[in-house]
Amino acid sequence: MSMTATPTVYLFVAATPWLAVLLRQDWKTRSLPNRYTLGGSVVILVWQFAWGGLPHLLNSLAGGLIAGALLLIPFLLRAAGAGDVKFLFASGLLVGYPAVFPMLFLISLFGLLLGVVMQLSGRFDPVRLKHIARTLFDWRYDREEGRAKLPDRESEKVRIPFGVAISLGVWGTLLVRIAGEYST
Repeated sequence: MSMTATPTVYLFVAATPWLAVLLRQDWKTRSLPNRYTLGGSVVILVWQFAWGGLPHLLNSLAGGLIAGALLLIPFLLRAAGAGDVKFLFASGLLVGYPAVFPMLFLISLFGLLLGVVMQLSGRFDPVRLKHIARTLFDWRYDREEGRAKLPDRESEKVRIPFGVAISLGVWGTLLVRIAGEYST
């Protein structure tokens, strides 16, 4: 019995080097360069249009806008980096609508696990997250005094490499889709 590759298999194979580079880049440097995030977005949009025309392109854009919008408020509060927003947008473009919703769930799950593992191993200090939460929800909190006690924003101990979670969530989403395609 011969199995033919589905479009998702091709997408998975094509996206894997890109996802691996971004995962490694964010883990090592805590940065996601535009040449990878925005460049990936352009390649994905061209791929989607070439593969399925305008309907695929619009579906891809819907997924990208939903995913990118998720980190817009944290970005404006300086709790997420611009690279994370652009990478999440590109990831939404890749999986499209409605797969963007399970992708966001998996990314959130991997992000939570990454944060817990980093905290347990002593590689993460949640002081900035606590400051943001207290700024938003505790009216008695002295914001100026709290801000003065924060460690340097560039310190690795206060930054979670969320690109790792994004990459793992996209891979997981595509693998679940592939499993569904072959189970029928």
